Amino acid sequence: MAQAGADVLLNGRDSETLEGRVGELKTEGLLATAATFDVADRAASDAWIDAYAQRVDILVNNVGMRHRKPMEDCPPEEFSRMLDVNLTAAYGLSRKIAPQMADGVGAIINVTSIAGPFARAGDIAYTAAKGGLEALTRALAVELGPKGVRCNGIAPGYFATETNRAMVDSPAVNEFLKGRVPLQRWGQPSEIAGAAVFLASPAASYINGQILTVDGGMTASF
Repeated sequence: MAQAGADVLLNGRDSETLEGRVGELKTEGLLATAATFDVADRAASDAWIDAYAQRVDILVNNVGMRHRKPMEDCPPEEFSRMLDVNLTAAYGLSRKIAPQMADGVGAIINVTSIAGPFARAGDIAYTAAKGGLEALTRALAVELGPKGVRCNGIAPGYFATETNRAMVDSPAVNEFLKGRVPLQRWGQPSEIAGAAVFLASPAASYINGQILTVDGGMTASF
């Protein structure tokens, strides 16, 4: 986003890590500001947004807590926590920011998952949250479209992120990917960038309420 010309607000809970990322962008001559708050803390996020003087035209809801546990090991309070972080927080930020987005310019991008339309055993809370986020994407598109604000989603497949490090290092998982993903490899985090920039740009000005799957072809095969 920054390389495409955006003045980026980077959000996170760890101020030290966040300032380091902002510093990396600034050394490249890019525009970036740290926005330190927990998206699941509604009061804190609202207060930060209220204190920020500039209009936000692009919102990327990309926070994704993981919780790989089966139903018997996922009590209702843990299930609710997943929904708070992965779903309700995205709704809260969208509700707060969308009203001041410019007509015809505003764009919301929800980072969902292939776990939205599909499921696997032992991942019930995450699957439910991502399915809800996919539905929220459509709901926001319909709700905000008349106001000139678009909402779309990106559904990643298997990506080599810090959260997935144990799986990335697993020979069994890598063997599974070779047989299941046509490109036969993990996606790299940077490979989400093109999809996000596209959906936020004027090139996608008539795309609304859609989910762009970025999974190396995994869900296209059987």
